[in-house]
Amino acid sequence: MHTITADPDMPLLYALRDDLGLRNPRFGCGLAQCGACTVQIDGEAVRSCVTPVDSIGSGKIVTLAGLGGGNGKAHKIQEAFIEEQVPQCGYCLNGWLMTAAAFLETNPKPSDAEIREALTGLKCRCGTHYSIMRAVKRAAQA
Repeated sequence: MHTITADPDMPLLYALRDDLGLRNPRFGCGLAQCGACTVQIDGEAVRSCVTPVDSIGSGKIVTLAGLGGGNGKAHKIQEAFIEEQVPQCGYCLNGWLMTAAAFLETNPKPSDAEIREALTGLKCRCGTHYSIMRAVKRAAQA
């Protein structure tokens, strides 16, 4: 657990990167449109670039570094991304992984349409969308 002193209106993204030194999440657009800044707060995928630190309260924040439980073990969605050879440049992976992991916690056996809907709004400039879909399906079957 970490405690910081910050301007209450400061975006959570800045607190995580600047005050705590975490390199994921990433700054993408600053408008909650790309997903690169995604973290989980109490199990829900949230865009940290537009989430003020004072809105967190005592919520549990999980970043990509802690997705597998913080014990060095990969989460099933991370394993599926590797098996499907999804990563290209890697800049957007934070958003896809954090969003997919939160989604699979609430919908462990999703349809293709449900996966597409859950991942709507995330951006990948490398064009790995089909590989990402396969990886989410693989993780759901794990």
